[in-house]
Amino acid sequence: MKLPTPFTKMMNCDLPIIGAPMFLVSNEDLVVKVSEKGGVGTVPSLNYRPSSQFAEALADIKRRTKKPIGVNIIVNKSNPRQYADLKICLEAGVELFITSLGSPKQVIEEAHKNGAKVICDVTNLDHALKVQDQGADGVIAVSSGAGGHAGPVSPFALIPWLKKELSIPIVAAGAIADGYSMAAAIALGASAVSVGTRFIASKEARVDEAYKMAILKSTPEDIVLTSRISGTPAAVIKTPYVDKIGTELPFLLAQLKRIPAAKKTVQMIIYALGTKSLENAAKGPSWKEVWSAGQSVGAIKEILSADEIIEKLIKEYSEAVANLPTIEN
Repeated sequence: MKLPTPFTKMMNCDLPIIGAPMFLVSNEDLVVKVSEKGGVGTVPSLNYRPSSQFAEALADIKRRTKKPIGVNIIVNKSNPRQYADLKICLEAGVELFITSLGSPKQVIEEAHKNGAKVICDVTNLDHALKVQDQGADGVIAVSSGAGGHAGPVSPFALIPWLKKELSIPIVAAGAIADGYSMAAAIALGASAVSVGTRFIASKEARVDEAYKMAILKSTPEDIVLTSRISGTPAAVIKTPYVDKIGTELPFLLAQLKRIPAAKKTVQMIIYALGTKSLENAAKGPSWKEVWSAGQSVGAIKEILSADEIIEKLIKEYSEAVANLPTIEN
């Protein structure tokens, strides 16, 4: 089963599917299953604490698959581990780096020395052009509808816009949970898709059952953007707790964040408190229900294995392409 695109040729894989690196959700089993099935499984380095656990997890993944895998590294000052984790990845032979929330320059330089590829999360053309100039091998077009730090622009506008202006491959991210949305993304100009929310409702995801059931029960209208988690708007499922705390930063924090001298410290405090809430809700019962997810929840109706999810994506992709109407003269 192969679907050749510029992305699959670049990564030497069979399918243009990335198992998106999801905070607290992605794990060794999910990475291995996605890569073995022909895509590229990925994980955030910060899913493991301390860094020694991250090194152990990468070693386990590399023992279980020889296919390409990827790691997400947050490349801004809120992540003091970025350089240590980059070194661990290089030593383990990670083939793909996904950077987010900062400048990827050092990751690109070091990864290329190892023969690895780097693709960068972007939400607009300016950032995409900057990372292309820095040597990025591709970009992930994070559109509206994505889980986590979603972009503000519709994929129907963002992907063709980037395709016209860039010379590197584009990966579509945002509301992709079935083969029909995957086919649409490829038609728009993407050479791969990043699938996240669909894999939360997978057998391999080690998250609380309540989180998986929330994915199955939610609709696109249940997804809201909140700045309370990281200081940057992030997509989560609307719950009574999210309703209670609101989606905007408290007035004092918002004002402090506007002060250049205090911005870094305030951002780190917001990030630490928010990610702790995510961790508690993902791992077990908690009245503080903060569950990251994208608008693709509406297409997710059952918990499947990663293998089954990818098989279903490809089957539906083939159906979508085969059923397109043709022009008649």
